[in-house]
Amino acid sequence: MSAKKSEIESLVYLLDDPDPFVKSEVRNRLFELGETAVPLLDQQKRETNDAEARELINEIIQHITFGSVEQDFMDVLDGGLSNMEQLENAVFILSRFDNPTLREREYKKKLDRFADMIADDVRYSLSQTQKMHKVLNFVFEDLEFSGSTNDYYNPYNSYLNRVIDRRQGLSISLALIVLFIGRRLDLPFYGINMPIHFMMKYKTANEEILIDPFDHGKVVTYDQCYYFLKQNGVEPKSKHFSTSTEEDILARCIRNLINSYEKQDKLDTAESLKKLLNTVEIMVR
Repeated sequence: MSAKKSEIESLVYLLDDPDPFVKSEVRNRLFELGETAVPLLDQQKRETNDAEARELINEIIQHITFGSVEQDFMDVLDGGLSNMEQLENAVFILSRFDNPTLREREYKKKLDRFADMIADDVRYSLSQTQKMHKVLNFVFEDLEFSGSTNDYYNPYNSYLNRVIDRRQGLSISLALIVLFIGRRLDLPFYGINMPIHFMMKYKTANEEILIDPFDHGKVVTYDQCYYFLKQNGVEPKSKHFSTSTEEDILARCIRNLINSYEKQDKLDTAESLKKLLNTVEIMVR
């Protein structure tokens, strides 16, 4: 069924109706219109100044588009998840669960620009360690990415487009910024799926350097990590410091989102993400 702008505007207006029956009928009509309504809903979302209305419209768009976003996500997983470029594709499709009309290419271009901005500095650095510091200083000092401490469980800290826009996120999402810039510069940054706190590793022929992305890319020691784990009731094991697979990183991103939505009591969204997590975990086995 086709949707006219006037009808969408009227339906969105009626979402504020105090009568639960009216609200229910409006939602059903929007769901019935399906993806034909999404462009106009998205336009209406951008034009309204009411934050509550924007969130409600976005939830309706999410409901309508969930199937197609889920299918795109599955297609990426079916194509394999064995390198950083494939992980990047999967992470941006995951971001469409928050913003179904996300223009993924625009954010990939932002990462391209970030890498281009320091490409010459990295190229002419004298040592591998200097290259590492060039990237870390650029991300955490020049671009001012930082760990989110005031609103830690906000889902925006896990969606990579939001992390790029807001310049803050969880340890793993900040690590992804570094990993994806590092991929573009052919630098040996890796993820470490350490319990409780995701870490990074910079691995050269001569050494492995541990990095804490949540603490402005600070270099840390294994002893400090062992102490941290023990303080949090985890017995350190060598596997805690092995290089993460792309599947493990993606699964952890989804678990963080599930946790965030459960804390916000958005259980339907959490359940949808659990379906995706189950698919990823089947791949890992």
